[in-house]
Amino acid sequence: MCLFLVLTVLAGPLDSPDVGPLVRALWLVQRYGTPDALDPKNDQKVKAVLAKALAKDGVITLEELGALMRPDTFRKLAGPDGSLDSDETVKALEASTPESRRKLFPKVRAHADYLTTTFDRIEPKHLEAGQTLARWIAKNHQPGKPLHVTVVCTGNSRRSVLGASMGNLAAAYYGMPEVRFHSGGTAPTACNPRTVHALKAVGFEVEPTGEEAPRGEPKTENPVYRVVWGEALETLEFSKRYGDASNPQEDFAALMVCSEADEGCPFVKGATLRVSMPYQDPKIFDGSAYETAKYAERLDDLGRLMLAVMVQAVAELPARGSANR
Repeated sequence: MCLFLVLTVLAGPLDSPDVGPLVRALWLVQRYGTPDALDPKNDQKVKAVLAKALAKDGVITLEELGALMRPDTFRKLAGPDGSLDSDETVKALEASTPESRRKLFPKVRAHADYLTTTFDRIEPKHLEAGQTLARWIAKNHQPGKPLHVTVVCTGNSRRSVLGASMGNLAAAYYGMPEVRFHSGGTAPTACNPRTVHALKAVGFEVEPTGEEAPRGEPKTENPVYRVVWGEALETLEFSKRYGDASNPQEDFAALMVCSEADEGCPFVKGATLRVSMPYQDPKIFDGSAYETAKYAERLDDLGRLMLAVMVQAVAELPARGSANR
């Protein structure tokens, strides 16, 4: 049976309440796996190993898992019989679910759940950028202390807003809500309504506050939005320069998600890390039949990268390493 059919049989339909044993096993590896297992470029290999193990008898042994998990970690999870069945996997996942993930809106969480199964779709040019950011987060993270990341595109109307929103979702999903993502631009305009629609479509609450931020060029209305992704998880979003007073002024990471801002802003004042990770602007599809699909596509591209960044960052934290390595 080809890998695609195995995945379909084991995981079930995407709209099923039960994600299936393959996805649960994948999540367990993402929680307790070795650094190589958490590297997005190895995602297809990880799925293949898990699919093969589960197709045999529905349980996983250390021999079948191979180098995806350290032996001592596996034994703690498997117990005396040396194998992981579906019930044990569910219990291990429940026990390790971060409190901030439980606070996410159900629809937002479900979309993040899905994106964690798609790390193999991250383009090679973004893998290195993501790993650089993950290492920076792990190195600078202090529990309970805010750690800031600013996502920058030219107009601060599309990619930067999508990237910051999905970054905040990813941070809460993996139990690091103190990692806070912001957005900014080099020539701010206004948050595009299509961006708002894309966020709402996956479960974010995005509503205008009734206030307006200073207008950029061409002096179009610049409403302030309240963006919420869970209980006590929210921010205010509007188009602004990346150095706006509402954004961090020092000791932050700057993510350049469009080529124009990347080329035109080689130095980001106050940033201790500058990462180039340009994505195509969904604006080029505005007014076309593919408009909605292309905004959703860009949201997912940014979302899966942010989730991959956060899972790698968590894995590199000293506390996590001492507990599971």
